[in-house]
Amino acid sequence: MFKFSGFKNQFLQPKYWLTWFGLGCLWLLVQLPFPIIRAIGFNAGRLSRPFLKRREAIARKNIQLCFPNNTPADTERLVAENFKSLGMALLETGIAWFWSDRRVRKYFDVEGMENLQRAAAQQRGVMVVGVHFMSLELGGRIMGICQPMMATYRPHNNAMMEWVQTKGRMRSNKAMIDRRNLKGMVSALKKGESVWFAPDQDYGIKGSSFAPFFAVKDVATTNGTFVLSRLSRSALLTVTMVRRADNSGYRLYISPEIENYPTNEAEAAAFTNRIIEHEILRAPEQYLWVHRRFKTRPAGEVSLYV
Repeated sequence: MFKFSGFKNQFLQPKYWLTWFGLGCLWLLVQLPFPIIRAIGFNAGRLSRPFLKRREAIARKNIQLCFPNNTPADTERLVAENFKSLGMALLETGIAWFWSDRRVRKYFDVEGMENLQRAAAQQRGVMVVGVHFMSLELGGRIMGICQPMMATYRPHNNAMMEWVQTKGRMRSNKAMIDRRNLKGMVSALKKGESVWFAPDQDYGIKGSSFAPFFAVKDVATTNGTFVLSRLSRSALLTVTMVRRADNSGYRLYISPEIENYPTNEAEAAAFTNRIIEHEILRAPEQYLWVHRRFKTRPAGEVSLYV
């Protein structure tokens, strides 16, 4: 019946039937022509706003904090576009998991592929700094089509969904590494592998430094990038994928190798945030603003989300 590695008969139990149904609907939707998929995704995101008021408020607050000079109209336009991207993100996940390589290749181009090839040729590992755009799942698939690599992630709480997402992500990449597995990441980099790592979320106070991020002065920023760089001595560059301005497909941007990376944690955190800011500004409406990026505050400070 199912021959995929890691499949368990328990996934056929009734408690998973609703999940199977949802995955089946997603599979059917992404069989449609891309323009129809795009229209469904954008409209789904737009119509979801009344049901996701808390996430809408978080997105609006994040945008106001990062871009205080925006007019209210600019902010609301960005929130509206962000929810269109949020709706499209679900279908982009289906595209990433279920489309063939041949079909995926029709809808993307790459800028800077030579940068990744040049860094990988040095045989000292490549740490690929990623950013949480809405199309991240599809970006991982496309990145792997260009050059298979390893990626860090948070395992899914649902055992069946963990199997499904891992199978989907492994269609074009080498391996998934638990983001808490520092030893595994360092080992892979020292062996000359390319490892994708996204340091742009709030992982709490432990293992973080406070550094500026856009207009927010003190933002908890993981020291993971600094630690991995110091322990592995790997090359460092960014890979970002965004939807093209005309929505006809996607563009993967690969930066040249990043030089002059700081040698202490505080400076490295600020340096990393500046890199992430640059990538976000490629398409700010497509970034994951619904994440509470500023939930961790320095001691004594009140929450920015009150």
